[in-house]
Amino acid sequence: MNTPTKLVGLARILVQNQLITESQAIETSIQAAGLNVAFISQLVQSKRLKPIIIAETAAHAFGFPILDLNALPTDFIPSRNIDAELMLGQRIMPLMARGNTLFVALSDPTEATKSLDEIKFQLGMSISVVLVEDDKLGKWIDKLTNGNEASMQSLLDDADGINETSSSEQKSIDVDDAPIVKYLQKILLDAINLGASDIHFEPYEKFYRIRYRIDGVLREIGQPPLTIKEKLASRIKVISNLDISEKRIPQDGRMKLTLSNRRHIDFRVSTLPMMNGEKIVMRILDPSNAQLGIEALGYEPEQKEALLNAVSRPYGLVLVTGPTGSGKTVSLYTCLNILNKPDINISTAEDPAEIPLPGINQVNVNDKQGLTFASALRAFLRQDPDVIMIGEIRDLETADMAIKAASTGHMVLSTLHTNDAPSTLTRLMNMGVAPFNIASAVSIITAQRLARRLCPHCRKPTKVPTEALISMGFTASELEGDWPLYAANEDGCDQCTAGYKGRVGIYQVMPVTEAISRIIMKNGTAHDIADQAKIEGVKDLRQSGLLKVKQGLTTLAEIEAVTNI
Repeated sequence: MNTPTKLVGLARILVQNQLITESQAIETSIQAAGLNVAFISQLVQSKRLKPIIIAETAAHAFGFPILDLNALPTDFIPSRNIDAELMLGQRIMPLMARGNTLFVALSDPTEATKSLDEIKFQLGMSISVVLVEDDKLGKWIDKLTNGNEASMQSLLDDADGINETSSSEQKSIDVDDAPIVKYLQKILLDAINLGASDIHFEPYEKFYRIRYRIDGVLREIGQPPLTIKEKLASRIKVISNLDISEKRIPQDGRMKLTLSNRRHIDFRVSTLPMMNGEKIVMRILDPSNAQLGIEALGYEPEQKEALLNAVSRPYGLVLVTGPTGSGKTVSLYTCLNILNKPDINISTAEDPAEIPLPGINQVNVNDKQGLTFASALRAFLRQDPDVIMIGEIRDLETADMAIKAASTGHMVLSTLHTNDAPSTLTRLMNMGVAPFNIASAVSIITAQRLARRLCPHCRKPTKVPTEALISMGFTASELEGDWPLYAANEDGCDQCTAGYKGRVGIYQVMPVTEAISRIIMKNGTAHDIADQAKIEGVKDLRQSGLLKVKQGLTTLAEIEAVTNI
């Protein structure tokens, strides 16, 4: 060790608290450096301070709890071990694991920052620190390292059953990269088990962050060492068939995770060059989501009946609208599964195709190569189609082609980015589609949002003033009767995240009736269409959301957030 030139860490804290003098601290630091031992160990060995006083001072300075290691049973063996070399060199001892948190004992938190980051990275767990007396810690570490040589890698054994597969031959893996491979496998498996929809790998100047999007909300799950960002990015690129040498432009790829013979999870991978490295986002595409069935999506009985009536017709245009992440793709896939029969020819154009559906002809559009939604739709019409699905109507050419296909005996399904169902019709008119064509071709429009679903195990009853409920949109008649109002339990339980588990759909299902068609033909506004839809009994998004609140499925706060009224 180098001879210390100034006081840092615990030595400076002890001097500031007047427990030792500056000269004593410098002398102890020099002795510790000469003997190649920790400062705190040399301080205890020289008997200048009692270990309990050092522990109490550090606990007060850093806010960590203190544990008396003598209270542990003599046969105590931590359920999760870290490397013996790390325990001896850094004087860190694992105590117990609770959920995704590992409790570790140490005596000098100022010397353990890097080591804690390394443990956090290799184990993929959060770390909670407990301060202990240095002499007792030394005895326990000697006992554990002499009797147990378990490695950190044993913590990742639960991920060994995962097989990463791709369309190309797997690249060879350097031995030094094995921890990266294991760590990535654990990140992916945890995301699937927690029901995450996306994984974000984000490099910044001074830290590296990994976040999951769970039930529509991003949550940080770890900050591995910044030094692994290049290896982790390269590993993700390798299994996604991307160019690992290209770091200047965005790339898109796919990978597949084989969990068992019956379950495969696809990932859509997107890389983006940033100031401090490449940000990578992995979208989890679980095929089981497309097999849920319309009953599981949250449609009210009359909404489900209207939608099924529309898709069962031999022709017409069915539009699903809403912002990104509102569940439009799942709704479309659910309709396709209903229509997917041996006597029906179904073709889809998507950007890209997210979930493979056996029996359906799926095409990935590629604008750079000239394969646009419009050109794919034009080709479909020469392929004897019965049902056509267009991922998104983005321009007049695609809109015109979809309208014409729906008017010539084909069932066409597609999406648009609009706020609600009535504004979808005026959006088509603003794009340049003739009102007559819209009125004759569009069968039904479904606007939707996703709200977090209350956990049925820990939701708690709450009371809200009647005035507040009315201001939210409830009518006096809807408030009649005895029905419970629930709030989320922010502490959550072992079945949920912060009181929520999964999401429920909020829908506005608007069939294009003769009365609405007449309004379209007269170039009516979205307000005119909305007023007519209300007369016909169509619930808007806020009304549908409040019904979910009344059913105890979600909260008023969620509905206010997702309906934006």
